[in-house]
Amino acid sequence: MQAASPLSPVPSQALSRGDIKTLFLAALGGALEFYDFVVFLFVAAPLSHLFFPPGTAPWLAKLQVYGIFAAGYLARPLGGIVMAHFGDRSGRKKMFTLSVFLMALPTLVIGLLPVHAQIGLAAPLLLLLLRITQGVAIGGEVPGAWVFVAEHAPPGRVGFAVGSLTSGLTVGILLGSLLAAWLHHELTPAQMLDWGWRVPFLIGGVFGFVAVWLRRWLSETPVFAAMRERKELSRELPLRSVLRGHLGGVALSMLTTWMLTAAILVLILMLPSLVQKPFNLAQDDVSLGNSLSALCLAIGCVFFGWLVDRIGAAWALIVGSLGLILGTYGLYDDLAAGGAHFLVLYPAVGFLVGSVAVVPCLMVAAFPPAIRYSGLSFAYNVAYAVFGASTAALIGLMAERVGQTAPAHYVVITAAVSLLVGVYVLVRRKKVSY
Repeated sequence: MQAASPLSPVPSQALSRGDIKTLFLAALGGALEFYDFVVFLFVAAPLSHLFFPPGTAPWLAKLQVYGIFAAGYLARPLGGIVMAHFGDRSGRKKMFTLSVFLMALPTLVIGLLPVHAQIGLAAPLLLLLLRITQGVAIGGEVPGAWVFVAEHAPPGRVGFAVGSLTSGLTVGILLGSLLAAWLHHELTPAQMLDWGWRVPFLIGGVFGFVAVWLRRWLSETPVFAAMRERKELSRELPLRSVLRGHLGGVALSMLTTWMLTAAILVLILMLPSLVQKPFNLAQDDVSLGNSLSALCLAIGCVFFGWLVDRIGAAWALIVGSLGLILGTYGLYDDLAAGGAHFLVLYPAVGFLVGSVAVVPCLMVAAFPPAIRYSGLSFAYNVAYAVFGASTAALIGLMAERVGQTAPAHYVVITAAVSLLVGVYVLVRRKKVSY
């Protein structure tokens, strides 16, 4: 049994009760785990004050915190490669459960960490170590989740299943955004520095362990079970097989992951800090717009996953990339004119960012089942580490030439590359080994 390819539309089968249960539990666990990973960014300001020496310049402390945040991205390939190896050899479910445990534990510990005033330089070092552990966990979680739900999905429903799972992951961003907005609104700056910053980590850690318990009820994917029964599991190192015979799939996966990285990082996670002061927007408007955009992102992921099942992944990627280009420039044109329509256009752009759900559909189809986890994980995590860690620097370099619209141009460049990938897959589909 092999997961149906989402490259072309195929006759669909209804989701069974078991399929719905699997999808719900996978999406719920993914949301909680992704929340744990990104909530660090929403409390970066208190962390920059508390985990470094009192005399540290504010800009340097913030830069160091963002450096620790980026370390999580750099650690993703390690977790992805190791977990994917055992996922292809020992089973998807085991790694799927391990990844959420490895995320819940360090998140909870971060919420309990002593700060620099209490333990000195050990505080930022411990924070860095725990952040790296989070990166290892998310490196195995996201690719594993996509493979898990795709291999459970019936024919004609792979796009919807993967899109729904991706929506669940993005709900984690929404939860972090809402909680951070509520804390900043309800607590004074002094309270945030005293104890408020710990709340998101403690909540995330507790609910992460709930996700570990819930995943006990998931079953191994039919695809892996069938391979194990027929003794078709990879006899050599799965990653070696990927690099030897599937570099085309790796290249296409990495190029589309660039768009995914830029859309999520720039338009959802970073945009509030990128536009508030340069365009003189009110803090409350920015926070509300970010929450609405994250909500529309979750809806957009489901829509674009459904679209994959209707018109195929290549066409869905083309449509989504074009929409992202137009929407991003439209949002920044409005900001340059005063931002009168910010609370309408930003959620609309969030919906278009949902086109990132097409990317895992392409990646699932790019690798055969025996090495699917390793191939997808390697391409996705290496690309995310490279582009995720360099996004801020690249935008900074572009800003020297084009000014405050640099983030828009960066996203559009990546969307244009993704559009070309969609055209390539559409034209060469019969000649590409999927």
